[in-house]
Parts: sequence; structure tokens; C-alpha cells
Amino acid sequence: MSFRAREMYKKVVREVGSKDLPKGVMESIQGMLPNSKVVMNRAQRGIFAGRHIRFGNKVSEDGGNKSRRSWKPNVQEKRLFSYIHDRHIRVKVTTHALRCIDKAGGIDEYLLKTPYNEMETELGVIWKARIEKMYAQLGQMEVGLFSPDEEAKIEKGFEEAEAAKKEASNQVRREVREEGKQKGDGGRKGKVVVVG
Repeated sequence: MSFRAREMYKKVVREVGSKDLPKGVMESIQGMLPNSKVVMNRAQRGIFAGRHIRFGNKVSEDGGNKSRRSWKPNVQEKRLFSYIHDRHIRVKVTTHALRCIDKAGGIDEYLLKTPYNEMETELGVIWKARIEKMYAQLGQMEVGLFSPDEEAKIEKGFEEAEAAKKEASNQVRREVREEGKQKGDGGRKGKVVVVG
């Protein structure tokens, strides 16, 4: 294992935690990390989907003189919503990666479908390991399904609780208004009570 792959593996273990991961995941991560591929430093902090700096020539119109130049990838900072984490992830992505994410159906699906050795960056590997960990935890949870009658009862209970909350709020407002009338200010300058 190359130095870069070893450092990536250590960072993944530190960020995700190897205790909670399923048994074979850490071995698969270790076997699939890129061995000697060099990635530009900027790509370490985002999802670039294989895009790198490209080099070529700038050719003058008159004499055809050539001078070396480079094209950097089109990088945008975006907030992508992760359904598994139920929050937005702020990440730097290339426009190519955005199209890949849209095609996959979201950031979670893109990271799950992309193999570890094609991630190339620590950020992508870490988020992929986190999402796999969350899916493993969700897979171990028991799911209870309710019949339509039970669902209706639960929904009715929520509605009754909401109605009781509104009634309590209205009762407090009435009491404040009555106190104000008794003091003689017409109920306009009563106590301010925040109910929530």
C-alpha cells in the first residue's frame, strides 16, 4: 500500500470509526484505495469525479506560435441534500460530478454506486464510508407497520393533542385579557405571555 493510500485509510478510520462499521467494509476500503495515483491538492477537498487540470497549447492566430497553458476544472461550491443524514452537505464539486450526482439520483446514491478506487479523494471516501455505515445501521433496525385502522387512531391522537395545545394557548390569552380588564386598562396593556 502506498503512502497516500495508507494516509487515506488512517483518515477514514479516524473520521468514520472502525468499531461501528460492518465487518468487511474496512477490508474492502483498504483493498480498493488508489495505490499511487496523484491527485491535485484542490481535489482533496471536494468531489471532482475524475476531472483534473488539463494541459495544452495556446496557438496565436497570426504566426501559429504555441505557448503552454492549462485548463482547470469547473468547480462550484454547492449544498447537496443527503437523505440518509437528513441535512445539507456543503461541498466543492465539478459540473461533471453534479451531472453524475443528478443521474444517480442524489449524493447518497452517487457515493454508494461509485467504487472506492474511483473516488480519488479523502472527502469522497469518508462520505462514502459514513453513508455505508448509516445504511448498515438502518438495515439492523426493526420496522413496524401499522394497519390503516391503527394509523387513523394515531393520526386522530395527534390531532387531539394539537387541538388541546391550541385550547391551552387560547385559555392563557383569555386569562391575560381578563386580568387586564380587571385592572381597568381595557385589556390592551396586559402581560405578554409566550406560549409555545
